[in-house]
Amino acid sequence: MGQFRQCPDSGFFFDKSADRLMKANAVAGIVALLIAGVLALGVILTRWQSIHLLPADTFYTVLTAHGINGLIFWIIFFEIAVLYFASSTLLRCRLAAPKWAWAGFGLMLSGAIMNNIAVLSGKSSVMMTSYVPMQAQPHFYLGLILFAVGALIACFVFFGTLVIAKDEKTYEGSVPLVTFGALTAAIIAVFTIASGAIVLIPTFLWSIGYIAHIDAAMYRVIWWAFGHSSQQINVAAHVSIWYLIIGVLFGARPMSEKVSRFAFLLYILFLQLAAAHHILTDPGLSSEWKIFNTSYAMYLAVLASLIHGLTVPGSMEVAQRSKGLTKGLFEWLRKAPWGNPVFSGFFISLVVFGFIGGITGVVMGTEQINLIIHNTIYVPAHFHATVVVGTSLTFMALTYLLIPVLFRRQTFLPRVAQWQPYVFSAGMVTLILFQLGAGTLGVSRRHWDMGFSGATLSFDYAGTAYMMMAVSGVGGVLAVLGGGMFIVVAVGSLIFGKKLEPSAGFLQSFALAPLAPEVYDIEQPEILKRAEKLPVEEHGSSGFHAPGTFVLAMILLVCFVVYYFINWDYLSSVWPMS
Repeated sequence: MGQFRQCPDSGFFFDKSADRLMKANAVAGIVALLIAGVLALGVILTRWQSIHLLPADTFYTVLTAHGINGLIFWIIFFEIAVLYFASSTLLRCRLAAPKWAWAGFGLMLSGAIMNNIAVLSGKSSVMMTSYVPMQAQPHFYLGLILFAVGALIACFVFFGTLVIAKDEKTYEGSVPLVTFGALTAAIIAVFTIASGAIVLIPTFLWSIGYIAHIDAAMYRVIWWAFGHSSQQINVAAHVSIWYLIIGVLFGARPMSEKVSRFAFLLYILFLQLAAAHHILTDPGLSSEWKIFNTSYAMYLAVLASLIHGLTVPGSMEVAQRSKGLTKGLFEWLRKAPWGNPVFSGFFISLVVFGFIGGITGVVMGTEQINLIIHNTIYVPAHFHATVVVGTSLTFMALTYLLIPVLFRRQTFLPRVAQWQPYVFSAGMVTLILFQLGAGTLGVSRRHWDMGFSGATLSFDYAGTAYMMMAVSGVGGVLAVLGGGMFIVVAVGSLIFGKKLEPSAGFLQSFALAPLAPEVYDIEQPEILKRAEKLPVEEHGSSGFHAPGTFVLAMILLVCFVVYYFINWDYLSSVWPMS
């Protein structure tokens, strides 16, 4: 028997060891998403003031577990599956050190369980940031440390697989762009995990009494080097998946691989620095450092995202126009496969990430404007645009692609799958937009009670703020429904979906057993040939190759300029200037 199997539908080659590891990490991630989604309902119905579902202590427990499962466990589990896919499958290479990879998965799984036990016990309700001097139980921090170590092992398995592919010459030329993007994510992950170790190990020792004091200002600076950078892993990963999806669906290739690779390099050099916008109001940090960090350094990271925001839809447009869809500016987009959840999920995530997440991120990174939105509900609205729609919806779209390819099952309830990206994104966009508005009016983030019941010094927001939080609640419930639709389709496909391979049973779907040995009938796939350059890469003077994408970019620029100066107007109303 061989080492690899080939998917007859996609042509992808899967290494026997990597096959199960990808499934195990993807399934663990979806379980974490299920937990986060159920808990999200409690958060939403509590912040919706007229319902105000949960008491204060339960609310903070639920909020903590929701944040950690949604922003850390679901996403990083899935990203490890992406790393193995981008290395072993795309490079047609055997996975390096599969036993170490399983050890890493075991550490991640046990760490996630340990952390959830600590939080759901009600004695570690310190939110995802776990700011000192609030103290959680020791296994809260230990769980995160174990999870981080497991993820670090997975990153080194990924690096090792790249080395094997290079040594065994399984591909020609440079690594594919998708693999290069995954490499970017893994490099940022190493920096992120190192920052986490620097801050979480002393905090763990503090929780068990071996360290007497943790400086709060120091903790926040280093924690955000971990906390914000972990979201930058997401950006590099989901942008890589965007390139993968347009390649699979349209045969599209980047208009300039050199420019796209340069943009990923900018992520490595500058993206994690933008963490300072979370601590712009901290008095212990110099203004010079804050300004450099959130202005000059952050702008280079924003430039990288703008490049990808042009090249991804631009490459798709070039591919569509080459097939004859040349009528007007947007025929290539109108006649895209909007009924395919792989495409609709990808394209909606791109638009929301760029237009809402990108614009609000730059606004938050402006030191003066940050004063009016810091620690308001505006902040979670922003990262729901970047992480929940940008990253999570992209991962959902990739899941629809992988169900038949990796798991060898047909999609369960295809009509539900078809509508799921629209329901989920409609709910999330409603939640995001109205929370941005409520944040601009000063509604605080993480706060259990907008009405400040029983407070010695009473305060009441304008009625518009209550209305906006109520509408965001409606959007949140709709988003949870959309997330539930995804869980039903994904899990249902693994259990009830029609088998595309006779040995793809229940145990195989959940990585509890491998596919039949005879499925792996290839000893070593053919070398991955280097693709020829596109004509658009050979010259650049014959006019626009993607005029529709250019128009979309100009619309983004106008939206940004208008919204940016609107926020300066808001600032002037609370900080009078003559």
